[in-house]
Amino acid sequence: MRAIVQRVSAATVSVDGREVGRCGYGLMLLVGVHKNDTPAEAKKMAGKISNLRIFADPEGKMNLSLLDFPNENAGASRFEYDVLAVSNFTVYGDTKKNRRPSFVESAPYEEGRALFDCFVAELRALGIDVRTGVFGANMAVSLVNDGPVTVIVDVDRE
Repeated sequence: MRAIVQRVSAATVSVDGREVGRCGYGLMLLVGVHKNDTPAEAKKMAGKISNLRIFADPEGKMNLSLLDFPNENAGASRFEYDVLAVSNFTVYGDTKKNRRPSFVESAPYEEGRALFDCFVAELRALGIDVRTGVFGANMAVSLVNDGPVTVIVDVDRE
């Protein structure tokens, strides 16, 4: 599994001109599922992203993760910041041999959908408010990158 992780001050995703997901300050994720991934990789990815030290501490160093910001108001989320996760098979696009990307490393539709849903469920089980796009749809993503901070997170397959 692979994710492009962007720290954002706001992000939205729309399908056919209708907003289907949004987040405020937090993380925007473009998540790709590899053809050999299993639920174990989805769980590992959720653990890596929830613990990714990508937010600034009081000294301005990237030392804090999503889990370091408990929500004092204890609404739907146990944490102050939220996540917008968008499925994106193109993060496994390979351009080493050609100018047109090859997507043979991406999971087929049904397997990709199941594992993306598993990943989202794992984040939610940690108490993180996660919004999503529509799997397989043509989506318009808009975001305000904070920093900018963008990292690529991969997990090894078991």
